[in-house]
This record gives sequence, structure tokens and C-alpha cells, in this order.
Amino acid sequence: METVPRIFRPPAGSFFLFGPRGTGKSTWLRREFPRALAVDLLDPETFRAFLARPERLREAVEGRPDARQVVIDEIQRVPDLLNVVHQLIEEKRRRPLQFILTGSSARKLKHTGVNLLAGRLLLKTMHPFMAAELGDRFDLEWSLQHGMLPLVLGAESPAETLRSYAALYVREEVQAEGLVRNMGDFSRFLESISFSQGSVLSMSEVARECGVERRTADGYLDILEDLLLGFRLQVFSKRAKRILVRHPKFYYVDVGVFRSLRPRGPLDASAEIGGACLEGLVAQHLRAWIAYSRGEHSLSYWRTKSGTEVDFIVYGEDAFMAIEVKHARSVSAKDLKPLQAFIEDYPAAKACLLYRGKARLRISGIPCVPCEDFLAGLKPGSALLPS
Repeated sequence: METVPRIFRPPAGSFFLFGPRGTGKSTWLRREFPRALAVDLLDPETFRAFLARPERLREAVEGRPDARQVVIDEIQRVPDLLNVVHQLIEEKRRRPLQFILTGSSARKLKHTGVNLLAGRLLLKTMHPFMAAELGDRFDLEWSLQHGMLPLVLGAESPAETLRSYAALYVREEVQAEGLVRNMGDFSRFLESISFSQGSVLSMSEVARECGVERRTADGYLDILEDLLLGFRLQVFSKRAKRILVRHPKFYYVDVGVFRSLRPRGPLDASAEIGGACLEGLVAQHLRAWIAYSRGEHSLSYWRTKSGTEVDFIVYGEDAFMAIEVKHARSVSAKDLKPLQAFIEDYPAAKACLLYRGKARLRISGIPCVPCEDFLAGLKPGSALLPS
């Protein structure tokens, strides 16, 4: 697969770049900073050398006086390197350097109490492809089956790559770091929580399904989020006028990852899985739009105690939009009732419904947009729904 230009733009100063494996961080860095001093901690020899003596980084920097950038890939594998980076940043008057530190897991950095550079580095994230990055190569049906990870799109066998993706994470991140005691329980948890994709999360139910204590399941979910493989959406409750639920919703970071972990059998309705995939694909696009856009925005959902639910609420400096996603070829006025209820409580918000049809409609004043068109037109820095 030819190189796809990414929307992500690096800041001028030093920064952390987090993102799950397979999102193309290393490929992007090689193209963006071809003359940088590169330290790849996935390389076994390099890893052993810097683990034994982190101060070796200073020697490597002094050995490359021409380098203006220093890229350290998978920094979480040797957290003590952050202390050396800190020292080198403090010496910027002697030699200004831009540090780019990538990671596919935030857990080790957060839980070892290491120096996180006291805010000297910005925190940035790289996400799976957006439809706008792929342009004409974006295929909604293919994406709903295989997701948007660059690793998968560039593979000869996308299905095989997805099947091995979670196993790679479990082996190299979870098992190697000793994050859990029972790998069988954790593997069952990955499957069990896949049934909660796009649903209000009941950790008691998930724990029961995989046969572990509630506290253990909560810990597994924290690990899943720290590994950047999944995320929770909280309930939008600003100036709430109704009684709302309190539990978050859950999504895997990519639709392909969800499909690879979701067990399927005769009792599973294809429409149910397809709906969870469509909603998940929209969720990952909205997260990328927020991450790559300027300004502060949040992504949440809205659900009342009586069960009225809007899938996504984007709220920020220049956006306040309620988005409902329907895995259907046609829509009617009754499909808009949740959005109308939200607008009734929040008149300043805009609303739209995404569906699988081909025609752009306006029903009761609310735009109903083909999901494929919405995703293809979603570009950071531009309006969520251009006029």
C-alpha cells in the first residue's frame, strides 16, 4: 500500500505521541523527521542497551551534532530515559533539540511514578486512519469489516493481521510486563467486554461473564484503556434538566479490533454486530477529529433514566452537536425523537442523524446524512457538518 499522508501535524516544540500499535506512528516519524536521531526501543539490542544504561542517550545525542530532533520510539519500555530527556531539554541554551517520544501504552509511565517532564512536552495522539485521509480509497463496507488501522490496510491478509493483533498486544504488552496474573481470565475479558461495544457499561455483568471478581474486571478495563485499545464515553450532564444514567459506554479503539475479538455464533444477529460496528466507526472518527482539531472539545453521550439516548455529543469552543447513528437504509420521524428531546433541553445545540442510505434528507428540521458522506467529509479544523 502506498504511503497515505496523515492529517496529524506536529507541534513546534517537543511532544509525546501516543497511539495504539499499528496506527502508523513509526512510518509517519520516518517520513516527517528523516534526519532525526532515532532510538527504536522495539529493537532488542537497542532496548537492552538503554535499559542497562539510560545515560547512553546523552552520548548518542553528542555523537550526532547535526541532529535537531531526537525520536524515541516506544518510550514506555524504558521510562528512566525521561530523566535524561529532561536534563537535555534543560540544557537547550547549549543545544536546542526537539524530542518526539512515542508510546503505545501509557500504563508504565503512569504507574511507575517517573518524571513526566513537568508539562514540558505536549501530549498528542495518533489515531487509525480517517476517511478523509484515504480519500477515494475509503470504502465504508470494507472499513466496517476490517477497520481503519494502517497496519491492517497495508496487509496482504487483513483478516489474518487482525486475528493476530490482539494476541500481539497480550504477548508483548500484558504478558511481558506482568500486568495480570491470569492471562486466560484477561483473554476472556477481552471477549466479554466486546459485547458492550456501544452499550452502557455494566462491569458487574462483564465480570460475571468472564468469571472474575468485579474489582478484577475494573482493573482489566483500566489496563485496556492504558494500552490505548479501548475507551469509555461519559454521560453529557452539563446543566442537566432530566434524570440521567451515570454509567459510561465502551468502545474498542478500532472497528476491526472489535470484530476480531467479538465471538459470533448462531444466536448473534448480523444487524446487531453491524450496528455496533457502524457506531464504533463514527466514534473513532469523532475522537480523531477532536484530537487533530484546535481548541478543546469533548466526546460524550446522552441517556435519560427513561431510556432516551443520543449516541454522541460533541461539545467545545466552536462545536455543540448531537449525533445519532442508525444502521438502517431508511429513516423516519420517529428515529429523530431522541435528538429532538436533546434539542429541547439544549436549544443551542445542532443535531444530525447518520444512516446507511444514499440520500441527504431533512426531516422535522434535522439533517439526515448518509454515514459514508459524513465520514468522508469529516476534516479536522472544519465544521463537523459543513453547510
